Amino acid sequence: MGQEIETLAQFAATTGWDDIPAPVQRRAKLILLDTIAVMLAGAVRPEMRGLQAGLAPTAGQGATVFATGFPAADPRSAAMLNAMAGRAVEMTEGVYGLQSAVHVLPAMLALGEQRGASGKQVLEAFVLGYELAARLSLGFTPHRLAHPNGQISLLGAAAGGARLHGMDGAGISLSMRIASLMMMLPSYNNTVTGATTLNLPAGMGAYAGVLAPEMARAGFFAQPNSVEEQLGVMIGTGFDPAPLLPGLGQDWQMLKNYFRFYACCNPIHPMLDALADALAELRPRPGDIARIDAATYAFGSVMRNPDPPNYFASKYSFPHAAAVLVTRGGLGFSDIDDSALTDPVIAALRPLVHMSEDPAMNAKVPDFKPARVTVTLRDGRTATAANENSKRDTLRPDPEPQVREKFAELAATMLTGEGIRVVETAVDQAEDWASPADLMALLRQHQRAAM
Repeated sequence: MGQEIETLAQFAATTGWDDIPAPVQRRAKLILLDTIAVMLAGAVRPEMRGLQAGLAPTAGQGATVFATGFPAADPRSAAMLNAMAGRAVEMTEGVYGLQSAVHVLPAMLALGEQRGASGKQVLEAFVLGYELAARLSLGFTPHRLAHPNGQISLLGAAAGGARLHGMDGAGISLSMRIASLMMMLPSYNNTVTGATTLNLPAGMGAYAGVLAPEMARAGFFAQPNSVEEQLGVMIGTGFDPAPLLPGLGQDWQMLKNYFRFYACCNPIHPMLDALADALAELRPRPGDIARIDAATYAFGSVMRNPDPPNYFASKYSFPHAAAVLVTRGGLGFSDIDDSALTDPVIAALRPLVHMSEDPAMNAKVPDFKPARVTVTLRDGRTATAANENSKRDTLRPDPEPQVREKFAELAATMLTGEGIRVVETAVDQAEDWASPADLMALLRQHQRAAM
């Protein structure tokens, strides 16, 4: 087995909450707040309600599912359902293209609740699982069409789960190597077809975060170089361990994360930023638009379906998101909702959006994700705007105010106004929880009556 993986595992085994710098601790709690928000909002999606109802009769006990009534389930099922709910509204945070929090955190909450782990123990396991996932991604080359769900972050969830079990470095390494056989290879093509099954790999990542440590404790063995082989040959096209260790313990990857405030897929964000700039110059009404032309790098250019078949597919359609921005003036959770799919004004605008791949922009990837958008009005006026990356990534403003606004909006899908305030305060003090059960009690207490 590679020494780099063993060093990461040992780091996860020996680093405590008090060893984690204060800025990382604050960011961890902000990510916790953000992830709770997307899990609450996603839990009320129709497919999630159906899955929750279907699994309830055989569910066990020990952890809480984010669903109507906040029912109990075994920690594996609770982690899986909560992670899938978190993916359902396409607003999860990320780092290096990974969506690590929605894989790692549901497992830590479920396992922590079942085991009675303290808030500090849950937070440190979350931070360390997230750190390992992000570092593993630095050496990983995925397949071209592979969506990151259910891959690197799954290994981070297993590491975090092993840490919550109190395992040493060898146990954490073993849990990761066991989990490496559970990694999935979902295709990005699921997105444009509206295949909500793409949210399952995130659920399986959280499931693995609970299951893999249990298998390690039970005495299962794993191939010594399993992580390296799975990432380099089976799941990806290459794995270089050299970037994994530099800065370990000083350069924390969580501080490089981003939060998503557009309710749609990341690759189209630079185009949407450029479109917003062009619209600000022209200030058109929807009926004034003659056409919108967008050029970007190859991966972003494929998200061009002008007639997305459902809510999920609409999150991966630049023509739809552009039409929403023109019509509703925003791209948040309440803007790109179910009603946007049937809005006749939005539907009339989508065919006016034209996309192309710019080979010169391809050469700038992955350091940049460039985009250029031209808006042409019926009176002949035009405006063009361009940028090298999403403004979110370029400017990196203090995200906390926006995250708190986002939490209030998304949490309102399941919580009362008082509940939103109480839960936000509880998350700010998460290190003081006796157990995640403290949080779950507040969620049950403050659930909206009409659900």
